[in-house]
Amino acid sequence: MVKRLKHSLEYLIDKSLRNKASEKEENLLTDFALNEYQESRWDENLMGNPNKVSQNIYEGIQFRIGKKKTFKPYLKYIAAASIFFLVGLGFLFKPGVAHEKQLTFKTSDVPKSIKLSDGSKIYLAANSLFQYPEKFEGDERNVSLVKGNAFFEVAKDKKHPFIITSGEIKTRVLGTSFHIQLSKSKCEVIVVTGKVNVTSKGQSIDLVPYEEALFEGEKLTRLQVDKSLLINWYTSDVTLNQATLQQVVIILQYKYGVTFQFENKSVLTAPITVFIEKNASLESVLQQINYITNLNFNVYDKTVKVN
Repeated sequence: MVKRLKHSLEYLIDKSLRNKASEKEENLLTDFALNEYQESRWDENLMGNPNKVSQNIYEGIQFRIGKKKTFKPYLKYIAAASIFFLVGLGFLFKPGVAHEKQLTFKTSDVPKSIKLSDGSKIYLAANSLFQYPEKFEGDERNVSLVKGNAFFEVAKDKKHPFIITSGEIKTRVLGTSFHIQLSKSKCEVIVVTGKVNVTSKGQSIDLVPYEEALFEGEKLTRLQVDKSLLINWYTSDVTLNQATLQQVVIILQYKYGVTFQFENKSVLTAPITVFIEKNASLESVLQQINYITNLNFNVYDKTVKVN
């Protein structure tokens, strides 16, 4: 009976998110989610502040389905309902971590860093969202990069693998450093030190330094990495000597969580020298590049148009 209910709910939710559900089916989902929300019981000691957790879950759902899709009323009730209800639907079940108190690390306009309970350090780019347990318990150290970009310096622990979920992929390490860049269309894992295993949809790739795993279009691919992208631009000031504008732009995209649109792409091959302070704003860096190149940079939300 439980399996049948779970299957029916998954079917209806999938149908609803594809805008294929009838009005009657939408009402059924909303009524069911509202009832579960009203009947749910919350253990704040184990689950954390209910308002913060529900908001994080809701933001994660929004990010995965895309902001341009029609808002579904039942999603807010699902986000606010008991974790046990969500586990029953199969949304949040992660072996060995269901009892861990989950916290959220979020950035706005500038990168920030955080140290986890095992000693690992996470450097989060601007406009990013990261979820992690207050304290690691069980056989694995599980965290999630929900949105944006991050650099990981993972503390070594051979008995407890460190596993990052980012979109459709999982990155598994014992102790190493690497970048993860997550967007709606793709996810990249760039290895700086050590060995990294990346898996998705039955595909698996083992990486060493100077290698990247790219997940795009349901396919996982191994690529070689430009050495200029291996630096940790979150931890200190960075000087890029005679780097191409293309290389500088890629780093700015990762660091500030923005995209660039060039009217004339031929300028991307031009060599420039740029100094980027650790806590510099995007605007100050763009002003510096503007002074060097005479290009005009116009920032619209998270898009930079260049002409």
